[in-house]
Amino acid sequence: MTALNWNLSPDRFFSPEPSQRRVARSLYDAIVDLPLVCPHGHVDPRVFANPDYEFGTPADLLIIPDHYVFRMLYSQGVPLEALGVPRRDGGPVEEDHRTIWQTLADHFYLFRGTPTGVWLAAEFVEVFGIEEKLTSENAQDIYDQIQAKLDTPLFRPRLLYKRFNIEVLTTTDAATDTLEHHQAIRESGWEGDIRPTFRPDGVVNLDAAGWRENIDTLSQVSGVEVRDYASYIQALEQRRAFFKDMGATATDHAALTAYTEALSPGEAETLFQRALRGEASADDARRFTGHMLMEMARMSIEDGLVMQLHVGSFRNHNELIYQRFGPDKGADIPVQSEFTRNLRPLLNAYGNDPRLTFILFALDESAYSRELAPLAGHYPAMRLGPPWWFFDSIDGMIRYRQNVHETAGLYNTVGFNDDTRAYPSIPARHDVWRRVEANWLAGLVVRGIIDEGEATEMAVESAYGLARRAYKFEGN
Repeated sequence: MTALNWNLSPDRFFSPEPSQRRVARSLYDAIVDLPLVCPHGHVDPRVFANPDYEFGTPADLLIIPDHYVFRMLYSQGVPLEALGVPRRDGGPVEEDHRTIWQTLADHFYLFRGTPTGVWLAAEFVEVFGIEEKLTSENAQDIYDQIQAKLDTPLFRPRLLYKRFNIEVLTTTDAATDTLEHHQAIRESGWEGDIRPTFRPDGVVNLDAAGWRENIDTLSQVSGVEVRDYASYIQALEQRRAFFKDMGATATDHAALTAYTEALSPGEAETLFQRALRGEASADDARRFTGHMLMEMARMSIEDGLVMQLHVGSFRNHNELIYQRFGPDKGADIPVQSEFTRNLRPLLNAYGNDPRLTFILFALDESAYSRELAPLAGHYPAMRLGPPWWFFDSIDGMIRYRQNVHETAGLYNTVGFNDDTRAYPSIPARHDVWRRVEANWLAGLVVRGIIDEGEATEMAVESAYGLARRAYKFEGN
């Protein structure tokens, strides 16, 4: 069978209506070459620490670490072992990367019309120069083409950073991380701007796996012996200062719900001591996390770090997968969320303070117009993050603007972030956002809501300016 070539239309994702498409094309042309600002993601900093870092095989790069890819295959009965995903117990998994690649090719049709399919198509064509669509028949030939590219110096991460036109990229790092790879990047003299982000979930959420061991590590890396709540807060403040010295401009927090509560010092101490003894209950964990979100907002006002909160993911829903393969294996599922009451303690305490930038991400789309847009459209400290995770998609972005814009406006949102572990998908993800935003703004133009000059300014803000300001990259 003759393979078909990729056909990426220059007008993809634009409206078929001629007048809107014309404006969308014009707006996109005004922003397509703007640098990429990547303020939240999960690319491993070690890939930049070594100037000669190699990605390995196509399977190493595009399949084994990317839960967006392997969760779809798993849903259709492909075992994660067959995709080379490492098991916690060291049990056998497929080691032949050509076989892993063949499995992807045999099931590639599953990604038709999905965000992952859109990203992969752009990666194949625009990053690797692959002309033919991936099929069972040409899988090994395409594997060879990609491998040949990966074996060349042009496909080292630092050179791709420049090729992708990235201006700044942040990683996500545990509060206990020594940031040795960031230190190596800094000492190398490379001009790329790679920044850490302070992620303290492992020492804040009392129900986090290994919480007690993480507290011991926090003591070691901070130089503060954590024996009570006061020393715990001191250690966290020390770590935040260290991250800031290493270039961080933001923190990041994950919680199942948006619940916040201010505990008294005595209550906080009681919960903390119960946790140290291994006696904390589920309600203790809920209340302590809610209190610590309040504390992190306070600290952000004092040290200037932007506060990000990701709400609504039931982590590791599939217990079998979690026990066998660990976290972040595509089994995190959204839950319904409430924000108006849950965030009121935090916003009443700190939401009126312009020194705080509080960026909220949510997985409950039903809350966008009902709660989140009205909250962001009122409190000076609050901003809405872009559509996240399952909604980082063409239709998800459209629904986001439809539900948020009339109440919150553009300038209470923060542009786009790619939130990816798959480094070569970064330009594709940003391109989807820029195309969808250009088309949305073109719709406002042809309906007479804004004029084309306003739309152009808004497009530039959405693609570039909002993220730079929200994450305080300007002047850094």
